This record gives sequence, structure tokens and C-alpha cells, in this order.
Amino acid sequence: MAMIKDLAQVNAELQEQKERISTDDYKMITFSLGGKDYGVDIMNVKEIAKADKFTYVPNAASFVRGVYNLRGDIIPIIDLRSFFHLPLDHKADGQENMLILRIEDRVYGTIVDKIDKVVGINSGTIQPPHPIFGDINIKFISGVVEKQGDLYIILDVVRIFSQSKEEEKPRPAIAEAGGAAYKAPEAAPAQPEMSGETVGFIRDNLGALQHFFASLVNENWLDKRFGEWAATHTDVDIQLKNASDAENFLVSFHSPHTGVFWDDDYAGMVRNILPELPSNNIQVWNLGCGKGYETYSFACILKQRYPDGRIRIWANDNDIMAISQAPNQVFDLEEVPEYCRPFMVNGKNGYSFNQVIKDSVIFEYHDILNDNPLPDMDFILARDILSFLSVRDQEKMIAQFAEKLKNRGMVILGRNEQLQGGEWLPVASDPISAYLRNS
Repeated sequence: MAMIKDLAQVNAELQEQKERISTDDYKMITFSLGGKDYGVDIMNVKEIAKADKFTYVPNAASFVRGVYNLRGDIIPIIDLRSFFHLPLDHKADGQENMLILRIEDRVYGTIVDKIDKVVGINSGTIQPPHPIFGDINIKFISGVVEKQGDLYIILDVVRIFSQSKEEEKPRPAIAEAGGAAYKAPEAAPAQPEMSGETVGFIRDNLGALQHFFASLVNENWLDKRFGEWAATHTDVDIQLKNASDAENFLVSFHSPHTGVFWDDDYAGMVRNILPELPSNNIQVWNLGCGKGYETYSFACILKQRYPDGRIRIWANDNDIMAISQAPNQVFDLEEVPEYCRPFMVNGKNGYSFNQVIKDSVIFEYHDILNDNPLPDMDFILARDILSFLSVRDQEKMIAQFAEKLKNRGMVILGRNEQLQGGEWLPVASDPISAYLRNS
């Protein structure tokens, strides 16, 4: 019996150890220096950025690249490669990868070779550093850890930038570059460089939690929104920890009247930007039409703007329940905006759109990422669609827009989406983002 009890205890201890190891309670940002993988506690990372054109500081140590104006805050820039006497990976475009660190009440920019990702680990798996890591002073390493076959050296950035007297040897040049004049204010709003190449924590979590992908299509809104978000959140809770956080972050992204009838004011703005067309045969592609409220709104606007037009709208969605309901919708007249009412007829179950409007719309169950065998288009309606596709798929769809639109054809995007390039001529912005194909 004693042996059985001992075995049970051993099994319990093994299970407890397994559960302890499987719990990720420590997150770090991983990056590379001199060909090796490193990590730093995510709680010390304020943001990620790319920058160049640092202001030189005379008589500073070799590892101080200078100072940098980060949205009004002058911060010292430390090249960790030079600090640890590692080979430099010079960037062809001059843009350096930077981790912006907050250490106590100070902010520093640190240059690294490449920023990788956020990695979660169990703190119990972190092992003490070994003298084998001789290319970096062991006193600046808090530990080493293995995750999925990759070995990470965890830097103790608090110790590296410590202001304690025992660490003053590497500090004088840093102090000269970032003395009292460079102290970060308590409520300084964080607003990272949200370029297409920047790997930011907010961006990564938006993709994982809400399938929203940061790119050139939405970078202007992301820059502004990140500043707003940071101004109302502490460093501790600024990250998006769950789907609810990500949803709250995106609350100001969506276009007005998403998934419902456009109101009279918005419809009037859309109608005012519609161009003269060379033909009465008007072809429209409506992506992500849902139950058809926005499709019907646009159909009525087109019929008002082009009363003699023969309108054909291909309305696509991959929600089979929504697309199956769209053609046969019945409404209370009070639900329908004024500009739509001339196109309504009264039936025994309520009001529906007249046959002219119904015949102008073809609702189809279709995944837009598959082949789209459509004729050349006068209009493409794709509000808030691109940003919820992967960056590669965004590029694919934008290429399709350019291919399928007639010359001077118009694409209407979401309020906070934009196109770039010489083939796109902007004709409206906020609350409507619209472009003419300019070939």
C-alpha cells in the first residue's frame, strides 16, 4: 500500500509540474541581434517603430546613435548592437528597427536587427544565464528559455538602463543623451509608426482577435486610433488581451450605417460624388452585401442619379443565410429612408422594393477571393471589406478593382480605408472614401 501511495504522489507531482509548465504567464517581444534570438519583457516595451535621421550628440559613447523626436518627446537612441559589440546589419533604406522601451520614468529607443513577434512562455521554464553567452555581458541577461525549438536570451533592460550607482559605467553617455530634458511625461500619448512593415502588438492582436489586418489601406486611421487608445489606457492595459478589447479598439473604424439603410444625409453625399457616365448600361459590383440593406440603398441612389440607366448590381456575400433572405425582404415604411420610398410598393405583408429595383440586383452566394467572372464595372462598392482580408488578399482585391473598373470608374471603400498609387484619383473622403480609376 505504501508503494501505491508513493506512486500516486509521484503521478500527482508530475501532473502538477506539467500543468505549471503549460501555463504561459510571461510575454516577451523577440528580436535578433548579431544572428541570435533575444527577448525582452513585454511590460517594458512601449511601442515598436522604424526611424532614421537621428540627431547626433557630441561626445556621446559609440553606442548612442543620437536623439530622436518621437511625436514631441526627445528620446535617446541606443544601438544595442554597438552596446554589446556585435556586428551591425546596415539597412539599405536607412530605416532602423526600434523597440521603444519605458524604464521607470524614462523612455529609450533601442535599435535591433529585426523585430520578430510576441512569445508567451511559462516563467518557470526560464533558466539562469550561462557564461557560454560571452558575446553579451552575463549581468545584462536575466535568463534563457526554449520555445518550440528556438532558444531565446532574455535581456534585463532594467539593469542595462539602471540609474543605480553600481551600473554607472555604461551609463554616462546614455545620461548625457537622455538627461532630465528627455524625461517622458507621465501621460505622454503613445502613437507608434503604423507602416505596412511595422510589426506592432496592437496590429498583431487585431488580426488574431478580430481578423482585422493593418496595411497601407488603413494605416492613417490606425495611427490616429492608437494615439487615442494610448491616451485613455495605462501602459499595463494598453495591449489588446481579448476579443472584447479588440472590438472596442475598432469601434470607430466602421463606416456609417453599416449593414442598414443609409440615411438621407449620407445618401445625398454619395449621390453628389457620382460622375457622369458615358453609357446608360451601369454595372456595379457590391462586395459583402449581407442582407442587402446597403445594396438597396445604393440601387435607389443610382436610379435617382441616372433615371434612364439600365442598372445591374452583382451583390455578393459568403453568408448563405443573409444572401438567401436579401431578395425577399419586407419592411415597415417607417424603417425606410425618404429617398427609397418612391421605389417601394405595398403588399399584404408590408412594403418591399418595386420590380425595377429588384430586377436591378442579382444576389449571389460567393466568396470574393475566388474567381470573379464579371464584366467591366462602373462602380465597385466595398465598404469596410479590404481591412478584414489578409494583406496579401487586400493586394489581390485591389488589383482586381483596377482590372475590373472601367476607366474613370469609381470604387467606394470604407470610411477609414484608402488606396494609394497613381492609378487612383481620390474624389471624396470622410465619411465617404471614393476613388476614380485613373488610367
